[in-house]
Amino acid sequence: MRPFDLTPLYRSTIGFDHLASMLDSIKTLDGETNTYPPYNIERLGEHEYRITMAVAGFGQDDINIELKENALTVRGENKGDDKDKTFLHRGIATRTFERRFQLADHVEVTGADLVNGLLHVDLKRELPEAMKPRTITIGDSDAQQKVIETAA
Repeated sequence: MRPFDLTPLYRSTIGFDHLASMLDSIKTLDGETNTYPPYNIERLGEHEYRITMAVAGFGQDDINIELKENALTVRGENKGDDKDKTFLHRGIATRTFERRFQLADHVEVTGADLVNGLLHVDLKRELPEAMKPRTITIGDSDAQQKVIETAA
């Protein structure tokens, strides 16, 4: 993978420092070779998303989901009594895992379900009222001139 030089971004933008930091963090996350557990990211609607992780062998008490700032962390630790069992073949991996997802601004977790060995984490992007598009009415030009004249 070719390294990116973010210097032009810093020179020509103001207030986008978090974007460059996010790109740097993605670069380090991308270097991870851990592919367990496998997951999908779906777009359900214009502002709705779902992360689905294959966590066969894990129960609700074995999985911890944490949202801190814009980082979603899913941890799994199987607390089962596998030590008492003798396996002839063990193909279902139930090892401890930790998966991190970097969420965009204003993306919130709306729920999580564990169904048939699949963990579904639902996400929704909700923009605050101040960031939603709004229509600006155009005022009377004579009133603007009067305000300008009184300020002078």
